[in-house]
Amino acid sequence: MTQVLTIPPTLDDLAFEALVSEVQSARDGRLLFDARHVRAADPYGLIGLLAVGQSVADGGQRPLLQLPQVAEGMNRFARMGFLPVAAEIFETPAASRSRGNVEASNVLLEITPIRSHEDVRGVIDDLSERAGAILTETLGYSGSDAMGFSMMLSEVCQNITEHAEAGGWVGIQAYRRLRRLGRAAVVIAVMDLGVGFRGSLAREHSARFGDRWSDATALEAAFIHGVTRFRDPGRGQGLKQIRKSVGRWGGKIAIRSGTARIADAAPWEDTPPLETGLAPMPGSQILIILPAKNT
Repeated sequence: MTQVLTIPPTLDDLAFEALVSEVQSARDGRLLFDARHVRAADPYGLIGLLAVGQSVADGGQRPLLQLPQVAEGMNRFARMGFLPVAAEIFETPAASRSRGNVEASNVLLEITPIRSHEDVRGVIDDLSERAGAILTETLGYSGSDAMGFSMMLSEVCQNITEHAEAGGWVGIQAYRRLRRLGRAAVVIAVMDLGVGFRGSLAREHSARFGDRWSDATALEAAFIHGVTRFRDPGRGQGLKQIRKSVGRWGGKIAIRSGTARIADAAPWEDTPPLETGLAPMPGSQILIILPAKNT
């Protein structure tokens, strides 16, 4: 029997959480993700849909996906390069495969699979010129900030190849006016279905935490205290540098892993610093929002 999971009209981080919960409570049988009424979608929501679909497929049965019927929603899917990546995970009814209008867009980086260090280098090479222009001309960042952005992105993508022990995806979009922020911004999403922070840090650190070792404890150790899986001093400090950069630019970073999520709350959004008891999801899911500088 097929069970239908309805995707909200706005496919973002909130919709992702709803999908993870629905999949967790789904009965036995094939799942159909119904995106027919989606009108808006950001990189985190789109990659999140891929990640949830892949987690279902890894369980043994390829899920179904109904694409947006509304042109606005289909355009969002097409512009982010969602369709060819989704075809590797979902089965989609032939009648819903119209590619929509993919003319000029503000996508900085279409959804891109990350499986190796070569993929990370390719992402940085592709982004260097476009990202610099967007950050300086649209967001008001300095040239050195633009260089720091590329370094930050490299670090967050390297997390997939070095720690996740599995492939993942990255996608980036610029917005002239992000609704939740009220001004221009860049939204970055990076996800994988690997071992997660708890699994990555377990060998070196779980023993000293004892019964307190959990997804939340692992996230706090890495995010707040700079704990890494490396014994060598100075190695694995990428997350610390990412936090520092995002904070300097007045942005938001949130990392979900397993059943917990940790975040640096931005002044423009009321985000809990730590959430536990979430529906379980393998790997790690990272959301970064960088706002335009106030003028």
